[in-house]
Amino acid sequence: MSHAGSADADVLVIGGGAAGMMASSAAARAGARVLLVEKTGRCGRKILVSGKGRCNLTNAAELRDFIAMYGLNGRFLHSAFSRFFRPELLAFLRSRGLETRTERGGRIFPASGDARDVVRLFERELAAAGVRVLRHAPVSSLVPRDGGGFRVESGQGRFAAATVVLAAGGASWPETGSAGDGFTLAAALGHAVVRPRPALVPLVVRERALARSLGGVDLRNVRAAAFAREAAEVDGASIPARDYGRGERKQPRPPLVESRFGELGFTPFGLGGPVILMMSLAVVDALASGPVSILIDLKPALSREQLRRRLQADLDLRGGRSLLSIWKEYLPLRAARPLLELAGLDGSAPARGIGAAGRERLIGLLKALPFNVERPLPLARAIVTAGGVALDEIDPRTLESRKAPGLFLAGEVIDLDADTGGYNLQAAFSTGHVAGENAARGALSSG
Repeated sequence: MSHAGSADADVLVIGGGAAGMMASSAAARAGARVLLVEKTGRCGRKILVSGKGRCNLTNAAELRDFIAMYGLNGRFLHSAFSRFFRPELLAFLRSRGLETRTERGGRIFPASGDARDVVRLFERELAAAGVRVLRHAPVSSLVPRDGGGFRVESGQGRFAAATVVLAAGGASWPETGSAGDGFTLAAALGHAVVRPRPALVPLVVRERALARSLGGVDLRNVRAAAFAREAAEVDGASIPARDYGRGERKQPRPPLVESRFGELGFTPFGLGGPVILMMSLAVVDALASGPVSILIDLKPALSREQLRRRLQADLDLRGGRSLLSIWKEYLPLRAARPLLELAGLDGSAPARGIGAAGRERLIGLLKALPFNVERPLPLARAIVTAGGVALDEIDPRTLESRKAPGLFLAGEVIDLDADTGGYNLQAAFSTGHVAGENAARGALSSG
């Protein structure tokens, strides 16, 4: 299936990820001779690590809510989704032997729960469709040819093709092959590239000693709110009671950056978990303009007054016990000790001696545990790359470049990204399918 040296093709696809494999399949099924060049030794390596190895293929959300998950850029996907969306993707997979199941939050996975089954399906599909696959072939140059088409220089030779699909991915997870190569190739053809930055990424905080003391603690049903302020400048009572941000009908008003409810975890360097990943791009963008803090409401179901009454009742009833023995009923033990220290209280002391000021410090930490964000982890550590080839330079109906006719773009190389939940893979499959079909149409009409 692999071919080295010079070879011509109707359609040459750069990148063997989700978008590239789907584009190759669509172009070949449309009658084109297709060559897929992949820089690593195997296609689909990012699929293998997606969804923690389970591959979150797509989501059951309605189209309006689905598109909202990409923010304002989601409007670009209306045309691609009208051609190839979730029903078409699931039918494609089912017809090739892959059953799926829907889980919490509308997330759709292979029924086997194994991302390898998705990659194997595409490997079989590429072979059945007659796609030639060249591995270990990083592309160093993509140049228009006189008279039409493109010349592609790779690590294993020079190739000519009537049309090209650029699906080289973003710059996150570089070990899977996505290292920003596609941005360089697109820029060389005159494309503007919106600054790549990390999305779905853990955050590093200034309070690393506190984060380290909480390391490994995972909390459910908490609310985190990001503010474009230093933590000391934010009123802890200003944490909203609902979600604000991308994908939500309500958008935040400054200084609120975003607010999310769900699961959160602490790491040796800061904050992670689903809530933080969802908020991370908004935080990264806000950091470009100034300081950002995150306040965590550890007990969002209870008001400050309710907590005040409950704590007072516990102290009245069991005041002779140690403060820690009461406090650990409010939080996991691994979190209880560090927060007592943060409040300046001795957990071994009798609870009745805490005093009003101590009680208020504890309630304040339960309702607004503060962290100042220093930076995100590097782009290479992010799950998804935000930024990419500017959308106004791509025809949304065909995904053909407005700068280089005959070039089609798909997947993460485009300035599209979304929250977790299967949205990013669906965009990759949809744009890949539409780009592949139109690249085949363009190649065959030019011949």
